Amino acid sequence: MTDVRTLIDPCLLPGLELMPPLDLSEAALPEIRAAMLQMVAMLPEPEGSGIVWREERIAASAQHDIAVRVYTPAAAMARPAILQIHGGGYVMGSAGLSHLSNIDLAASLQAVVVSVDYRLAPETPAPGPVEDCYAALVWLVEQAAALGVDPARIAVRGESAGGGLAAALAILARDRGGPSIVHQNLIYPMLDDRTCVIDRPAHQGAVVWTRDANRFGWSALLGREPGGEGVSPYAAPARVEDVAGLPPAFIAVGALDLFVEEDIEFARRLMAAGIAAELHVYPGAYHAFDILRDATPAIAMWDQANAALTRALYSQPADR
Repeated sequence: MTDVRTLIDPCLLPGLELMPPLDLSEAALPEIRAAMLQMVAMLPEPEGSGIVWREERIAASAQHDIAVRVYTPAAAMARPAILQIHGGGYVMGSAGLSHLSNIDLAASLQAVVVSVDYRLAPETPAPGPVEDCYAALVWLVEQAAALGVDPARIAVRGESAGGGLAAALAILARDRGGPSIVHQNLIYPMLDDRTCVIDRPAHQGAVVWTRDANRFGWSALLGREPGGEGVSPYAAPARVEDVAGLPPAFIAVGALDLFVEEDIEFARRLMAAGIAAELHVYPGAYHAFDILRDATPAIAMWDQANAALTRALYSQPADR
């Protein structure tokens, strides 16, 4: 078998040292989550961004509430908004994981960013996580005036499992006739549980997010083995039968990512339905390759992703 390192863009090789292989299990999750929270707590607070942020708790149902982080540019008035959903394989991560990138996003796009601390699997299986995201979307629209948001210009963004939840949220909002989403910005999204049971080339998912990790994440979210019949598209968006009426999309993924084929297929289906879909596949890039933010492929991806958001949010008529 070809050594996958020979296929990786040389500028991305140092990133593998920052992401050691995860031995995911229910027993290991508490320690992994604690380590991630510790890492988040050590993130430096940037100066001079012009972004004010705060954390609020909102009611997600009669039984529980969730935290959201709200990032607001100075003197925000009727600005567009981005609902951001963090990654973590559906089983780990927090809103704080994207803290620095959300400050940068709010500043770069002069948009309000709301990041959702949805409940995690396996403690909360599907549809709990996407319902939390839907509650945050509804709250964002209901609080639009107070937040300085134009409710006609709301996009969703997510990375990895967060990209899967962003795509699932777009489907759920369409099916419920809920708040309008003008764009879905999906960064190496985790869309299809069937990838666990389909043969893929060995170099796809050989590093970072592996086949074993993928099976654990999907099993935790679904509460059963992945790849079977009857899986809801609100859990696995690739399962949706009809993509008509979904928002335009930007999809980015590395060529060595385990998700590359499911992401390409989702983009193909959107295009076949006449929905604008921008797809970027980065040669020599593995899952979460943008951990090296200064690497050329990472810079390209975020520039292209933010450009797609800018076009979607600023081509919409502002509600004045």
